[in-house]
Amino acid sequence: MNSAKKPLADRMRPKTLSQFKGQDHVAGPGTAIHNAICYDQLFSMILWGPPGCGKTTLARIMSVETGAAFTEFSAVLSGVKDIRAVITSAQAALDADSRRTLLFVDEIHRFNKSQQDAFLPHVESGLITLVGATTENPSFEVISALLSRCKVFVLKPLSEKALTEILTAALNDKDNGLGQTALTMAHKALSQLTELADGDARRALNSLEIAAEMALAEKEMVISPELVNRASAKQLLRYDKTGEEHYNLISALHKSLRGSDPDAAIYWLQRMLIGGEDPLYIARRMIRFASEDVGNADPNALTVALNATETYRMLGSPEGELAISQAALYLATAPKSNRIYTAHKAAA
Repeated sequence: MNSAKKPLADRMRPKTLSQFKGQDHVAGPGTAIHNAICYDQLFSMILWGPPGCGKTTLARIMSVETGAAFTEFSAVLSGVKDIRAVITSAQAALDADSRRTLLFVDEIHRFNKSQQDAFLPHVESGLITLVGATTENPSFEVISALLSRCKVFVLKPLSEKALTEILTAALNDKDNGLGQTALTMAHKALSQLTELADGDARRALNSLEIAAEMALAEKEMVISPELVNRASAKQLLRYDKTGEEHYNLISALHKSLRGSDPDAAIYWLQRMLIGGEDPLYIARRMIRFASEDVGNADPNALTVALNATETYRMLGSPEGELAISQAALYLATAPKSNRIYTAHKAAA
């Protein structure tokens, strides 16, 4: 892709450790990661932290600074077959020119046990240096055998100071940022962006990019607080139906249903529908939930979920979406039991 067409957040991604901001407690001078990079002694690790705090960026920097081959792997989209291909490639790189492979596994908490087991011997032998990224506590999601071979580092949400530095650099950078536009930003607008970003550099840069586009379209050369508000509202409605945000939101909906929180359930459901998610995908997930998480505690839950699906097929959007909302609220308030699910697994 032409670099000019890449999102601002991608163009401004730090390339070196000296450019990496906001995580000095794990990557600053004297830390284990800093020393591992400087002395070319990388080790397997898990980076645990919220979205937009720099997990992927830090992994890429490790690869660049040490000359290791970088392979990115999605725990959501890849299976054991893909793992074997990665291992074969890593062995070939090692045999050809003694080049090590840094394998970055995004959302490692979504790996099932068989996927994690497939990595284990190759992490242990040193064929691959595994860097996993997760937003969930790895102690609960990663098998103990793999966890014992990785050091866990906790990354924090970025401070307002770090976000201010990142946004200012993006606004002024003429090569990768918005410097050629000659746009400036009101001090209050900058403060708003850092506050709304909530520690997430990607969100901050995406909001800045939208605000800049709106300013230029309206022939304004100063990004105002009012523009930031409009840009932030617009960004919330952006939704990647196949990427990370897709899985984050369906997971949030599922947790709301399981936690018997109807307010949260209807909120996450509307986030997905407004963002363009296929209502039938949500309906299918709720059918599964009705058997897996409600079960015979309320057998009618499955009927409600099935009826909502059929209603949507007959009416379409927007009328049919009301039936899906009805089913979500029913499932959220229904009694819960996973005994059918556990019995089914035990019998299998």
